[in-house]
Amino acid sequence: MHVFYTPDIAQTLELPEEEAGHCLRVLRLGVGEEIMLTDGKGYFYRAVISAATQKRCVVKVVEKTEQEPFWKGHLHLALAPTKNMDRMEWLAEKATEIGFDELTFLNCRFSERKVIKTERVEKIVVSAVKQSLKARKPVVNEMTDFRRFMEREFTGQKFIAHCYEGEKPLLRDVLRKDEDAVVLIGPEGDFSPEEVALAAEKGFQAVSLGKSRLRTETAALVAVHLMNLTHAE
Repeated sequence: MHVFYTPDIAQTLELPEEEAGHCLRVLRLGVGEEIMLTDGKGYFYRAVISAATQKRCVVKVVEKTEQEPFWKGHLHLALAPTKNMDRMEWLAEKATEIGFDELTFLNCRFSERKVIKTERVEKIVVSAVKQSLKARKPVVNEMTDFRRFMEREFTGQKFIAHCYEGEKPLLRDVLRKDEDAVVLIGPEGDFSPEEVALAAEKGFQAVSLGKSRLRTETAALVAVHLMNLTHAE
């Protein structure tokens, strides 16, 4: 059954315009046909198309079902985006398929990309939510200056993955089950020494993601996977 993202379905009983177009013009579904909706907030809705025009698709909800969370805790990934935007789009898609709760883009000293269009990332995340049959959509935040991000209050565990020398336990060995977790991944030129020091001052623990030197998007996906495995057990 086709799944459509309808964040305001409880209030409107109508598909957003883009989803309506896909439903009616691309898939050629019509009145009386059954579809599945998700509000991205934890619920699926089984619905029947009750009215359809060229741009509007009105539905009647038949059943509302809550999807139990696949993992416990709030999993937050914060990273400096790469110069090649395709890599960030790939990451957003795959991380959503695996499962996490929040994505923040960081503007760091050595960042190669200072601006990012989150609208495109948001669409990719929505598509991945539907494809992977999840009822909860990760939050996608606008790019934030690293120092401003450090002023935020976080519950649970806080980690930073960097390439500088020093004692760094493996992330998989220090993650604690059922606790919130945020992991910082730096740009291809790494975090600056000042950023690493500030993170330590704010309580972020330095961690390793393994012996291999990883690209930014690979490191970020490894971090998401480790958080998910730890909290979904």
